[in-house]
Amino acid sequence: MGNGTDTDYWNTGDEGVRVTVIRVSDHTVVTTPIDLTNKRPVIAVNFKKVCKISYNGGRALSPDTNAYGYVNPTQPLPRIISTSSGNGNIEAIKSYFTDEQVIRSIAGLTGMNFDVLINGQYRLLLEPIAYMTFGGIRYAMTATEAALFDRQLDGGLRSKMVSLSHKNLPLAMFLETPDLGYPAWGGSTTKAASDADIISSLGLGIVRFNDAEPEPPEIAASDYEYRVNTEVITSVTVSGGQADPDQPVTVKFTIGGQTYTVSGVYYPEGDSQLVWVRWKTPPTPQTMRINVSVTGHGAASQGTITAKIVDLSGNDPPNPVADDRNSSYTAPSVPNKAQKTSASWGVWRPRWHSNWVWIGTDEDGFWSDQGWWEFDWLAYTASLSASMSVVPDAKDPTASGKAMKSGYGINQAITANVSTNQSSAVTDAQNAVTYFPEFQYNTYWRLLERTQTGYSSKFEFAPNKYSTYKRRTHFTPIWMPDGSYTPYTWLIDCWTPVGMLSMNLTDSVTIRGSLWDDWHIAPVRP
Repeated sequence: MGNGTDTDYWNTGDEGVRVTVIRVSDHTVVTTPIDLTNKRPVIAVNFKKVCKISYNGGRALSPDTNAYGYVNPTQPLPRIISTSSGNGNIEAIKSYFTDEQVIRSIAGLTGMNFDVLINGQYRLLLEPIAYMTFGGIRYAMTATEAALFDRQLDGGLRSKMVSLSHKNLPLAMFLETPDLGYPAWGGSTTKAASDADIISSLGLGIVRFNDAEPEPPEIAASDYEYRVNTEVITSVTVSGGQADPDQPVTVKFTIGGQTYTVSGVYYPEGDSQLVWVRWKTPPTPQTMRINVSVTGHGAASQGTITAKIVDLSGNDPPNPVADDRNSSYTAPSVPNKAQKTSASWGVWRPRWHSNWVWIGTDEDGFWSDQGWWEFDWLAYTASLSASMSVVPDAKDPTASGKAMKSGYGINQAITANVSTNQSSAVTDAQNAVTYFPEFQYNTYWRLLERTQTGYSSKFEFAPNKYSTYKRRTHFTPIWMPDGSYTPYTWLIDCWTPVGMLSMNLTDSVTIRGSLWDDWHIAPVRP
């Protein structure tokens, strides 16, 4: 032991290991340390159950003459501290502290649930302990405590016990890989270390429970079809691992050369979160590639969404003329396109559940918040309602109520209402397309003009270039047989994070006769 005497000595095998559970995210001590030993040591002075992280955090060395508490494990410890008569076997130490039964025992002794302990969010901090006689007094101390004690004694411990206190004890365990803020030791493994090196870097081992690569967040996405010049919502579903304020997920959408970033994405383990961005489509038809990147849990994922941008304008019916005929016409069935008038989604919001635990002895210790994140589900909804009205044009001289002769025009009005409790995630209803029976609800259609914007919006026919008075009208064909005349409108582009809301709308007028019935031919008077 250097200059040891009959009052300053240590016997081979008088050793143990201090075990503390540490939370990885913030290096917080979450259990009272336990001391494991094969011996039944009688100790006059110990320094309480304090771990290296607490000392490095500013905890002062505090001698304690109360009875020293220890645990004799069912499975005996391997040799920990090397001596001239026998070396500690690091492989045996690693094997011991990664044995499932040993870990289960440690979980029980520290009060940790085994499955929680090994879920990857915690580490075991190991510190070799020596039971030595110094100045005729029996001490229990870790390498860190020995270095701190030596500083108090101005080198007094080192002068008597250097081979143990500053070499064999601190070099019994050190890191080969940095962890929990401690560096890998790159100094001498055969010479006595300084107090500073011991306190900062030696006398510790760390057991990890999840050395696998972090589970990367996963992206689930669908392709979209949008209209030009339309405000839309593009969304993806992110899952994998757990995302909370300690390990948040960030999603980036790159659209048309612009990047939209959504940070602070949270969700419980085993669940997922919908993530979306609101943007406006370009004015020209095209196919766009939307690149999505997700980072979190120390990993990243990539995804691609295809967005087809279409233009529904420019397909207006041709100019109707007086000699149009269609003797083979049969009334078609009214279409029934995809309709969705309500939507619901939600967002996970984490909140901290505090669980304050006293760490230490009754006389000396500190409170530690060993809480956890819990998640609240914030639910949101959106709904779309609308009405459609078709009436004869006011310029029709013989119309009566909703009855009219074929060949005259009709006017149409759509009123749409959107309600939601998350307006930032829901757009107006922005487009309405009307199809007509004379074209079998196909071939030609009119893209309505939005004459009032907002969540209460209105749509009408655009001014008809074939109308003498440029009326907002659609001319019924002169050959349309008597009976119900029913335009059909598909109201679309009310976007939510879970897709588009849409409605099928119809209304009718009644055809009785044709505009030829209103013509009167007579000879010119002389």
